[in-house]
Amino acid sequence: MLAIIGGTGLTKLANLEITHRQVIRTPYGEPSGALTFGKIRDHGVVFLARHGYGHTIPPHQVNYRANIWALHSQKVTKVVSVASVGGIQPDLGPGAIVLPDQIIDYTYGRENTYFDGGGKPVTHMDFTQPYCEAMRQKCMEAVFSAGENCIDGGVYAAVQGPRLETKAEIDRLERDGATMVGMTGMPEAALAKEIGLCYAAIGVVANYAAGRGSSAQRISYQEIDAVLKQGMQRVRTILEHLVELDNGD
Repeated sequence: MLAIIGGTGLTKLANLEITHRQVIRTPYGEPSGALTFGKIRDHGVVFLARHGYGHTIPPHQVNYRANIWALHSQKVTKVVSVASVGGIQPDLGPGAIVLPDQIIDYTYGRENTYFDGGGKPVTHMDFTQPYCEAMRQKCMEAVFSAGENCIDGGVYAAVQGPRLETKAEIDRLERDGATMVGMTGMPEAALAKEIGLCYAAIGVVANYAAGRGSSAQRISYQEIDAVLKQGMQRVRTILEHLVELDNGD
């Protein structure tokens, strides 16, 4: 089964025909909310709002372990994460859709692994390729099927939040090789990998990162809201095509 995790701007799916909601208890505490089961174009999916359905959970307080565990417990095998990002490279302007293929983790203090001792053997997971390439390619097909364009690949810098970055911090991220910045990509991607889920991400560029383009002096939240509203509507259409392609194999 395919799961969709919605971030800022996507706390619900208007095109999801809801069948039921289910509260899941996990060994790692409470997920961000009940799992929403339903159908998109007659195909079953599960939806979870990462920040809660009222968008009340900041990125550094999301219980990523509980979220991923809850999805896995319901026989989910594939996950598409939708998130807003800031564009660092010039071609990642507001409204662009991007499918990252690499991550740099700058977060701290988050519960970031299922392999945290407790008498279990030490386990080191290969994370060379943080995203499931098969799901990334399926997302790419869905983008083109929906008549949209996207940027294939990029390096997602996962930062702590909830504040946005300084220009100097973005300069550092760019020197490190990051092309976009967000606050929720880790440890979500690593946990999905640990538990064996095929995980990919769709990023909607909400704004240029600090010091870039129209954000050279300041970042306008009013502009972000307008861009996300339009961008997430496009993503909903892409998800419709993704669900059909995923069930057409």
